[in-house]
Amino acid sequence: MRCAVGRNGIGVKRAEGDSVTPVGRYNIVSWRARFDRSRGSHIGCHRISTSSGWCDDPASPAYNRLVQLPHRFSAEALWRDDGLYDLIGVVDFNFRPRVRNRGSAIFLHIAHDDYAPTAGCVAISRSQLCKLKSVLSRKAQIFIGENCWRRSPKIAEPTRIRVAPS
Repeated sequence: MRCAVGRNGIGVKRAEGDSVTPVGRYNIVSWRARFDRSRGSHIGCHRISTSSGWCDDPASPAYNRLVQLPHRFSAEALWRDDGLYDLIGVVDFNFRPRVRNRGSAIFLHIAHDDYAPTAGCVAISRSQLCKLKSVLSRKAQIFIGENCWRRSPKIAEPTRIRVAPS
């Protein structure tokens, strides 16, 4: 499946903000959607509201967790005008246990039309993501790094991922 990955490719994630997509096998622990845009793909999803955020501040007790905005620590807004987070699968990277500064907010989400690199997430087309969501259970697994290709270690190229139901 064609996808976009982090600007610095796939590898061992070492720090918050390194733009690396973490290599490994992960669970999709939950699905979140903007119900005003998702047209039926929100079944089994938690609602993304205008106040939904994801904490990316290692100093916060809520690091790498859903928060309500405004939040006293740094947090990424999940309600976006560009539609990239209209439907997201939350990947359990650095989830339990959380390691401060290891990285947060690794999602399976909608890609830009040109498959521009992400900040570390895996992004696929809207239609592919909706299809995957409809056939996968909440406990689906995503494999990142196996059978993948890229031309440059510095620039993430569209690559391939395998998603396997658990």
